[in-house]
Amino acid sequence: MISWRGYLAVVVARFRVLLQYRAAAVAGIVTQIFWGCIKIMVLAAFFAVAVETPPMTFEAVVVYIWLGQVFLGLLPWNHDSELEELFRSGGVAYELLRPLDLYWFWFARTLAFRTAPTLLRMLPGTLFAVAILPVIGLPEWALTAPASVMHGLVFLVSFIGMVLLSCAVSILISISMFWMLEARGLVVITTGVVPVLSGMVVPLPLFPDWAQPFLQAQPFRGLCDVPFRLYSGDIPLELAGQEIAFQFAWVLVLILLGYALIAHARKRVVVQGG
Repeated sequence: MISWRGYLAVVVARFRVLLQYRAAAVAGIVTQIFWGCIKIMVLAAFFAVAVETPPMTFEAVVVYIWLGQVFLGLLPWNHDSELEELFRSGGVAYELLRPLDLYWFWFARTLAFRTAPTLLRMLPGTLFAVAILPVIGLPEWALTAPASVMHGLVFLVSFIGMVLLSCAVSILISISMFWMLEARGLVVITTGVVPVLSGMVVPLPLFPDWAQPFLQAQPFRGLCDVPFRLYSGDIPLELAGQEIAFQFAWVLVLILLGYALIAHARKRVVVQGG
């Protein structure tokens, strides 16, 4: 029977280490606030000249943008550089000898890697979007409360799915390093693909109709589109169950894929640098 105490210790220890990077967090949240305002201005201009009724209200788009900026660190658009160094130096051999399941050990590391920096940036970013914007005369740009109490509750459940899905995608990037000398090539690809397909760059409902079947089926939609639209009420409560099921179904698929890839990789491991 698997004991989760060891994995919890990994999360806690890694979380404490990552919380020390406060200066980087301050720089990051300033950048995210700046880009959030830019994106709102751009989309406000489009809404002002729209000749047809947009598929989302401007209020829902504003919520979408600010939640995206606040939770940007959760997106799997980068990777754990320390884990990459283990592959480059040959230290991954020690990872294979640990008395823990390798997949869940890396999952625990990744969970801390995604959540600790996000926590540092989330609080000041939320404060700016909720409290400061109305004070400086921009209430229509402010982040509002969930559409209802129930929308807030389903958002919390969907948020858990978002975190797990992000970790599952991140683990696949880490596993790929069994066959690559480094992960920079794959990271460059994910840096461009994930923000677009998740809806971080432009909310997915605003894409053309011909692209919607693909956008609605691909897993990255569960990173931003589902939780943020549940928060704003753009997704009605009667559809919340199937949308959350969509997220967790992809989490299960990607975890099983990660397990299969690790099992395949362990059959023949080439250790670099050791």
